[in-house]
Amino acid sequence: MAEFVDRVVLHVKAGDGGHGCASIRREKFKPLGGPDGGNGGRGGDVILEVDPNTSTLIDYHHRPHRRAESGKQGMGSNRDGANGADLVLPVPNGTVVKDARTGEVLVDLVGVGTRYVAAQGGRGGLGNAALASPRRKAPGFALLGEPGEERDLVLELKTVADVALVGFPNAGKSSLIAAISAARPKIADYPFTTLVPNLGVVTAGDVVYTVADVPGLIPGASQGKGLGHEFLRHVERCSTLVHVLDCATLEPGRDPVSDYEVIEAELAAYGALEDRPRMAVLNKVDVPEARELAELVRPMLEERGLRVFEVSAATHEGLRELSFAMAEMVAAARAARPVEEPTRLVIRPPRLGDAGFEVRRIDENTFQIVGEKPERWIRQTDFGNDEAVGYLAERLAKLGVEEALAKAGATEGVDVIIGPLDGGYVFDWRPDVTAGPSRGPRGTDDRVSQS
Repeated sequence: MAEFVDRVVLHVKAGDGGHGCASIRREKFKPLGGPDGGNGGRGGDVILEVDPNTSTLIDYHHRPHRRAESGKQGMGSNRDGANGADLVLPVPNGTVVKDARTGEVLVDLVGVGTRYVAAQGGRGGLGNAALASPRRKAPGFALLGEPGEERDLVLELKTVADVALVGFPNAGKSSLIAAISAARPKIADYPFTTLVPNLGVVTAGDVVYTVADVPGLIPGASQGKGLGHEFLRHVERCSTLVHVLDCATLEPGRDPVSDYEVIEAELAAYGALEDRPRMAVLNKVDVPEARELAELVRPMLEERGLRVFEVSAATHEGLRELSFAMAEMVAAARAARPVEEPTRLVIRPPRLGDAGFEVRRIDENTFQIVGEKPERWIRQTDFGNDEAVGYLAERLAKLGVEEALAKAGATEGVDVIIGPLDGGYVFDWRPDVTAGPSRGPRGTDDRVSQS
């Protein structure tokens, strides 16, 4: 049996970049034809995309761990590794993506085709052919591929509809949406029959709009009682609220006016719904006693500024007038929306004189270096190859790290951490070891053994 899931925790891992290749071309009569190692392929991204054929997050409830394809390793003869395929995950329209650790809203996915890169694939490492230079003609190393981004996300679905039908359990919301649209929700004569929002499409004249049958609310719903938060979340995006009031209830202490006031109090406590236009529907007037009650309470509701309609979902009495009235409110809400301006991409270049890294003094014997370039270079370095380590030292010196450490008061023998304090790479700083082209056979560097 199909389930409706509107909140999941999703663990995504982008593909790792492929390693570069260290290779020397060898041909007949050309035993040392030069470096020909290819670059590694880029790792695939994990992308969330709004799909019109997806209405629930159940797939990610059963399989919460998703991983994109990694890039392939480079090969000799200047053959680059293949890029990893992106993993595109379909999500329903109205999905909100949050960071699972901080709760920060990362993106609100509304509109078919809207995309969000949830995890970025790692870059492929350069092969030794790309690293060759006049000073380093035959590098005996290649750069490693970067690991793909790994994130924990919370996906929450908020129903995208024009009209929300709200009211107590068993007020007849499901019967009403079934009568005015082609939706076929579950209908029964006991409370909380509807446990998931149902959507129906209604056509009234030239206006086509969607109606959401929001599961029944009860006192305390704004504090989560009766799955209140799960239900109220689906009201947030609806531009119009319609109170469905049961005029035939036999429960003591209940009547349409008190039901309306209770639901309004819960909506106010939940917040951010005060500006939505409202109307009231007095349902089940096919019952004689209910019709009498509807005629009695109608003036009371109209005094509160509501348009009131007496209907019967069972006999379809008053439904045509109701559907056209809802269409008027939807059309007015659409006309009042601000015109959406095209998205503009703002490119901000780095500040003039920005070194691209920062040196922090942790204590007398510990310094930390943070910055996108140094941390990326560390991830790309094969520390089992002395020449690769020497190349890293050259890059850091050229960036100005050595000079910045000296200005910050670092002395010989202090610990230098590149990256986070927990899990970063620790080096024993030796300012007397100069940076420059590697010295020694391919794959070795005399400076590394000196330190």
